[in-house]
Amino acid sequence: MRTATSWFEEYSQSHQNITNKRIHNIAVPTIYFSIAGLLWGLPQPGWMASVELLNWTSLTLFFVMIFYATLGLRFFIALLVFSLSCLLLSWAIEMATGALTVISVSLFVIAWIAQFYGHKVEGKKPSFFKDILFLLVGPAWVFDGFWKNKK
Repeated sequence: MRTATSWFEEYSQSHQNITNKRIHNIAVPTIYFSIAGLLWGLPQPGWMASVELLNWTSLTLFFVMIFYATLGLRFFIALLVFSLSCLLLSWAIEMATGALTVISVSLFVIAWIAQFYGHKVEGKKPSFFKDILFLLVGPAWVFDGFWKNKK
């Protein structure tokens, strides 16, 4: 099983340019939130609707949290808090506007365009082209960068 350090070292190879890093610091959490919002809008089957707070977002995030637990307690806690914030924000947007899906799609598209622009500036392909798990590594890498910049 790979360590957080191992994942981050490899992920960082295609994230050296300061512009690309700054774009990722905004776009990665935005994409994470937008996916939570998109999953929130999917219809629930009967077995799911009968359980309080169970929807496609919470079910998916349960399994995502298992991955973050393998990276270490601080990543698990940070991403759990962020994930719960995404759930709360998704719920609030849906209740207030009924437009969560439209907002989530818009954010998803804009953030991915920004990320691909960042990789064009960087001159390197996104890491997830090599290993799909880098889509989960990205958010932890962003949080790790925030912590390092606070020191």
